[in-house]
Amino acid sequence: MVKDWYELTKMTQGARLTIQKVRLADEDITIEGEFDLPPLANLSTDDQVFVAAFIRSHGSIKQMEQLFGVSYPTIKNRLNRIGEQLSFVDVAPVPPADDVLRRLDRGEISVDEALDILKGQ
Repeated sequence: MVKDWYELTKMTQGARLTIQKVRLADEDITIEGEFDLPPLANLSTDDQVFVAAFIRSHGSIKQMEQLFGVSYPTIKNRLNRIGEQLSFVDVAPVPPADDVLRRLDRGEISVDEALDILKGQ
């Protein structure tokens, strides 16, 4: 399966893809329509390998330096560049609770909005 994705990514050379038909491998079910690839699948083959290596190394930049033979800043820059392509994950920090409560007290936000902020939504 991994080889299939690698070959597909290599053939398309970074062109945008949509999926038009999906078949569940163990069932007799086929779904037709237009579906986008998951964001990680839209990364270049090299970036997909880099992300997989980063996960396999448990996020150890030191191991990544050794594996790829590059410096810490190079690893960080590449992670930042890849991260910019993965906007489906919001990593904005949740404001401290006392800030949210002050905004609520001043009437800047509703109780529901305050609860959503504190829940990280």
